[in-house]
Amino acid sequence: MRLVRAILPLVRNTTTTAASSPAAVLRVGDAVRERWRFTEADVAAVSGDRNPVHLDDAVAREVGGFRRGRVVHGMLVASIFPSVIAAHFPGAVYASQTLRFAAPVYVGDEVVAQVQALHIRMRAPNGSTTSRYAIKFATKCFVDEDEGSPAIDGEAMAILPTLDLSSETARKWQ
Repeated sequence: MRLVRAILPLVRNTTTTAASSPAAVLRVGDAVRERWRFTEADVAAVSGDRNPVHLDDAVAREVGGFRRGRVVHGMLVASIFPSVIAAHFPGAVYASQTLRFAAPVYVGDEVVAQVQALHIRMRAPNGSTTSRYAIKFATKCFVDEDEGSPAIDGEAMAILPTLDLSSETARKWQ
């Protein structure tokens, strides 16, 4: 499987940037965006779903009504979200995800995935002195560069071992 991935400029919805704060930590409103492109090989190899709308252009157009042909499995596109979170917070545990599939992603489309912290809650496991953090994230995936309507929209809950951002990660989360 070969997924093409690129990191985009990110947005911090507060006036203070992570780089300027004394300790860079994830805050409500912080977001990261990453680009991905799903290839024909990705679609054919990953899910085991042999629905012809994913594998045959003619069937996708004529039977599925997808004007541009084959579409990427929605769950394959949604797999970007836990990947983005785990890349920035090693040891993160993905607990839940809601999804609304609003528009198709066609084979070869470049998508922009955005993960934004909505709510942060500290939790300490029973009898433990180690804190963990339950984070609710808004998750969106856009097909067009101007980020009009999302192809996928939802929310995720992840348990993070820390809110600390490495200096490299802090530059990406804004």
